[in-house]
Amino acid sequence: MTFPERFSNLPEYAFPRLRTLLDAHAPGGEIIHMTIGEPRHAMPDFVGEIMMQTVDLFAKYPANHGTPELLDSIAGWIKRRFDVAVDPATQIMTLNGTREGLMNACIALSPETKRGKKPVVLIPNPFYQVYAVAAATVGAEPVFVPATAQTGFLPDYAGLPTEILDRTTVVYICSPSNPQGAVAPRDYLCDLIALAEKHDFTIFADECYSEIYRGEAPVGALEAAQDIGADPERVVIFHSLSKRSNLPGLRSGFVASGPKNIEQIKQLRAYSGAPLPLPIQAVSARAWADEAHVAASRALYVEKLDLADEIFSGIDGASAPQAGFFLWLPVEDGEKAALKLWTETGVRVVPGAYWSRDVQGHNPGKNYIRVALVAPKTETQHGLTTLRDCLYG
Repeated sequence: MTFPERFSNLPEYAFPRLRTLLDAHAPGGEIIHMTIGEPRHAMPDFVGEIMMQTVDLFAKYPANHGTPELLDSIAGWIKRRFDVAVDPATQIMTLNGTREGLMNACIALSPETKRGKKPVVLIPNPFYQVYAVAAATVGAEPVFVPATAQTGFLPDYAGLPTEILDRTTVVYICSPSNPQGAVAPRDYLCDLIALAEKHDFTIFADECYSEIYRGEAPVGALEAAQDIGADPERVVIFHSLSKRSNLPGLRSGFVASGPKNIEQIKQLRAYSGAPLPLPIQAVSARAWADEAHVAASRALYVEKLDLADEIFSGIDGASAPQAGFFLWLPVEDGEKAALKLWTETGVRVVPGAYWSRDVQGHNPGKNYIRVALVAPKTETQHGLTTLRDCLYG
């Protein structure tokens, strides 16, 4: 199969589709953007100072896999956050944004065949679009598994036929999930890891929203693997400073797993990756070592999540999640609701179907819209109140 053929059935990305849907129509009021998950809280105050102190390092080639200082900082954070000890030299690699890792890890770790058959990559539905692109890139069969209200907005991978599980090489899981904000409980993760050991596949745990939550901190996949004594090679975790530290433009994250997996990912990075410039690595090392700015930002998100619960009180299925910064709001038809909201009020949201795939004639996002709570509280309150009055009034 040629490269173009592999990508011929991929749908258009969500935001171009949204522009096609909305931009031919005039907004019905002052424009309020609630589409892109780009944090708008203040970034840490030490960023500028460190960049100025290290600006001369742009004249040097960066450490390909991460400076020792950055890798040590990440390992320290993993230990404090998940109580898991990892070797910074062999179990971590820095990423130029986690999208790079979520794609390249699949290229590095998914074999061309499994048991003599075409491999399968399991993907939650709805999902972050790079998962499907990664599956197409390696020539795997993507299997989209519904993550609906009936399953707690988490995919029921254990319910799949044995024939599918036996061909599976990679399973993507996002917790807290985008777009629904579902948090995978410890038992769910432990059961998934046990399933991976039974059927010999690798779990790719996208945990980029793990630091935005109400109540208890979400459990991590490496943490669950340690709990049950599983081989750390079974789990690959991905984290980012974009959401945690309000630094989406820094393009800084990491991947962590067992030494064998990381060595294979490093080999791919040596030829095709884009290492982080040294000043960015210096900022990143400080960010992973500091929790004060994370706690302050999380408190702002909790205020907005609590506010959403107040605004949508009494509307079935419209409560805010326990984690993440999106609302996954039920509507009769996501596209019609987004168009109505835009043309009557100027509030801009994304139809849920744009994050999902049609499977056997059903799209699990069709009856939802995704709403980002990234703006300041006053703007968020105005947008949510306007949305409620327009769609649920």
